[in-house]
Amino acid sequence: MDFEFATAGRIVVGAGRAAELPGVLAGLGSRVLVCTGASPARHGELLTGLRLPAAVFPVAGEPTIELARAGIAAARGHGADVVAAIGGGAVIDAGKAVAMLLGNGGDPLDYLEVVGSGRAITRPAAPLVAVPTTAGTGAEVTANAVLASPAHGIKASLRSPLMIPRVALVDPRLSVSCPPSVTAASGLDAFTQCLEPFVSVRANPVTDGLAREGLRRAAAGLRAAYADGNDLIARSDMAVCSLLGGMALANAKLGAVHGLAGVIGGTAPVPHGMACAALLAPVVEANVRALRSARPDHHALARYGEVAQLITGNACASIEDGLAWIRETVSLLAVPRLGESGLRPEHLDDIAAKAARSSSMQGNPVPLPVSDLHAILLQAI
Repeated sequence: MDFEFATAGRIVVGAGRAAELPGVLAGLGSRVLVCTGASPARHGELLTGLRLPAAVFPVAGEPTIELARAGIAAARGHGADVVAAIGGGAVIDAGKAVAMLLGNGGDPLDYLEVVGSGRAITRPAAPLVAVPTTAGTGAEVTANAVLASPAHGIKASLRSPLMIPRVALVDPRLSVSCPPSVTAASGLDAFTQCLEPFVSVRANPVTDGLAREGLRRAAAGLRAAYADGNDLIARSDMAVCSLLGGMALANAKLGAVHGLAGVIGGTAPVPHGMACAALLAPVVEANVRALRSARPDHHALARYGEVAQLITGNACASIEDGLAWIRETVSLLAVPRLGESGLRPEHLDDIAAKAARSSSMQGNPVPLPVSDLHAILLQAI
């Protein structure tokens, strides 16, 4: 078996360890651009303690090509040689885009997949310290940054192992303030990002171990973190689940859930985690049906069975038991249907066609025709 594995140069995990950010940054550069969410004051304590001259760049919503341009202009204007990203996946993706452009020069469209030139990223990004405040995307250890292109109605990635953050600083206390809806969306995204690499055609022994532990953590922490946001044990479980899922997906790819969710996010104002949550059970169902029909001996069926055992805690659980657990969790976490977030039936043909060509589909355990992708969307809308 041949495979490669890449992740952050240093991973620091633990309650309260965000306090180490000033020392970490001081060892990497002399002037820092700090990407945060729309309300930097939320992280006032962290920001006032920095030892380096800092410029703050707020990221309101999911990053776009224009926002990446504004971010690199702010970084260059400040003379930044190191980037810190304190926030959810959108903030960390913005930070990764800025750090890459600091190291490589040029414009986002020079390197962006699908809608840009797709030029290879050949130089290391500027040092980036990623400090996630949600437990969801695992962006602190992934090799890409997703940017929306409103003009094209699509999201596309900047992608290279050279973009993986230098340091991932994961403090579960930072997610305690997340409201239940964010906990649900991000947590179900993290869960999906452990499940899809586990059944991926590109799975390997390293990602398998990460995904298994991530699934166990999600089973223990997801519902509990939603029910009580102050439950630090549950928050810690989900922070680790997100971290492990990010490491797994960066090295084993994803599948049809993310293939569809990425296109949906460029079409309608559906939060990424909520799209993943709504699609998860229909995609698993479609994959299992296709595998049983065409490849009943396929190892992915055994993997889906193992997922069911891990999340239910029942060594005899069937795939159908696992699907029941997923559906029950989606219901308990009050995940809305995609139509409630603005997705319309007239969007579905275009979404299915675009999703079939997406890079995430490369990891799906079985090829799904556009007609199956359309049927999945109909179930989720």
